[in-house]
Amino acid sequence: MSSGSRRLHSVKRPRPSKRRLTQTRYNCTIAPYYLHNFAFSINSSLLLMIKRLLLVSFLSMFALSSRAAAPASGEYIILVGGPSMYQWEKYKTYPHDHWWANFVRAARLRTDQLRAELGPDAKITWLVYRQGYEDRAKQEHQDLISLIGSVRDKLNLNLVWFGPGSAVINYLNNGEPRDQVKVIGFEYFGHSNRACFMFDYSNNIDSACKSWLHDSELTKINRRVFARHAYAKSWGCHTGEEMSKKWYAATGVHMIGAVGKTQFMMEELPILISDGGKWVN
Repeated sequence: MSSGSRRLHSVKRPRPSKRRLTQTRYNCTIAPYYLHNFAFSINSSLLLMIKRLLLVSFLSMFALSSRAAAPASGEYIILVGGPSMYQWEKYKTYPHDHWWANFVRAARLRTDQLRAELGPDAKITWLVYRQGYEDRAKQEHQDLISLIGSVRDKLNLNLVWFGPGSAVINYLNNGEPRDQVKVIGFEYFGHSNRACFMFDYSNNIDSACKSWLHDSELTKINRRVFARHAYAKSWGCHTGEEMSKKWYAATGVHMIGAVGKTQFMMEELPILISDGGKWVN
């Protein structure tokens, strides 16, 4: 090397690490490859979760729509007995049926519930013992048949009047083409004892009846008229002590019934009033 010049030694600069973030012309940081993988993993998990939520929501909506549509092919039957007459009950310590609409009111409350549950177009049929309300109309000085008809119109019901208990069995078996329209529910509002529904209790005869459905007659009901998982309940007194078992044996459908007495109310469904009373099926 000459005295007037100096040799410049080249200095090797270290190569940037692959893990080091690089800068773009806009001073934006670009994540390295492994961070891209991490972000992709998060996005994939989130996307999968969203897909699952959408699937669950769709299946829930489908189930609800299917449940709402099911009653359209079935029939819900509400059986309504007649009230007693004051001429027989006035001498009793605890007379029955101060109000003519005891059973009609309870049936209406229950129908309101069913309408909310099954929808406005579900087929709901009231089977009503006509003679009991014709007789009580004379005592009340009102046209009870027309009043019950107004309930039919308001609640979009199929109203069927009946007389003897055999007509109830006939309607269950033949009221609709039962190969197409199954009975999806059956409920009774009226007087009863442990062995029968009493449609005209204390109406024509004091503390007795001439129109009934006895548990010995239940085998006449064609058990194929009921839909799978059909619901049945008697809101009258004592049904759960015997008749519920006979109903199940004859129809294959469990019927909820009361052990003890029930009380029909003004603004709620019947309640149990006996000590130790309970609902059984």
